[in-house]
Amino acid sequence: MTTTDLTLRDGDLDGFFRVPFEIYPADSPYVTPMRADLERYLDPTRNPLMRDDGGRLTALTAWRDGRPVGRLTAHTHPSSNARHGLRRCQFGYFDCEDRVETARSLFDAAETFARAQGCDELVGAFNLTAMQQAGVLTDGFENQPYTDMIWGAPHLPRLLQACGYSPIFPMSTFEFDVGPKTAEALLGDKQRAVLSDPDWTWTPISRSAFKARFEEARQCLNDGFSDNPMFVPLTPSEFDFQAGEMMWIVDPRIACVVHYRGEPAGVVICIPDLNPFQKATRGRIGPMTLIHFIQERLRRRRAVIIFYSVKRALHGRGLNGAMLHHVTKALFTSGYRQCGVTWIADQNTASLRQMEKLNARRLQRLSLFRKDLR
Repeated sequence: MTTTDLTLRDGDLDGFFRVPFEIYPADSPYVTPMRADLERYLDPTRNPLMRDDGGRLTALTAWRDGRPVGRLTAHTHPSSNARHGLRRCQFGYFDCEDRVETARSLFDAAETFARAQGCDELVGAFNLTAMQQAGVLTDGFENQPYTDMIWGAPHLPRLLQACGYSPIFPMSTFEFDVGPKTAEALLGDKQRAVLSDPDWTWTPISRSAFKARFEEARQCLNDGFSDNPMFVPLTPSEFDFQAGEMMWIVDPRIACVVHYRGEPAGVVICIPDLNPFQKATRGRIGPMTLIHFIQERLRRRRAVIIFYSVKRALHGRGLNGAMLHHVTKALFTSGYRQCGVTWIADQNTASLRQMEKLNARRLQRLSLFRKDLR
């Protein structure tokens, strides 16, 4: 496919991976996924989104003058469409030079793909689902993202609007300082009652018991998030695909599953921020990879809360605040000094109140962008 001197390639993993390194300055906040992970995500024989759920995927790369200058995925999520009554195609991994014709060429191809799948809208960004990286950055471009947060250049929202896309579903990511008294701000009567009641037990997510704890985490996530917009319950294979490699980087001091009378009740998945390591390696495994990993492990001061969830039957008991208190206290005693929190929708007032109690600051503003294809 060619537009003037612009050529589109489908399935060109090398070019797809290279795009951000070609178009963004070396000192930009952009952090690449590891190349091996990107290959895994985009492989329909390995990713359960395509392999098990029947999703269809195209991965487009725009080339100009021998350089990859834009990229975009378009994909379907059949379980999401069935659950929410949609005929939606999703886009993701949108990175592009600041030229409208390049963005338009990518989106024209994505929209053709979407219509061929019987979809009537194209919405994103999802890399590749709502339980992974989501959103297009609209503010906070100068801030360094944490693991599982998106960064994109300031011109991307403008390119999207030029291609007919409108912002919907605003979100924020957050960052808070971890100090000696940070955790205390989360405590009220309900939280103190949970922490002092022996019916509630706190189990770290250690490597030795990782599989058992992560299956409990999946159960808590699926139950607690069941009523959330865009959420689709994760199967064991999907959860393992997305989070299984955390076993090698989990810090058991700062992640836990809470049991109530012996049954899993809530979970906080908090991990060390891996972005400094990934930025140092430029997303590739090489001779210096292990050295970079050890260096970052020795000097890590940043962590990130990927998600926290309480089963619906236990909502209103104060467990969310008690869990965040437990983890925030552990962060401080373990030497962490900043903690990020992945995206929270503007409509999620309960989680936003927790951010206020932590005196968290907005790190980024994001939105989904949508175009009606009818």
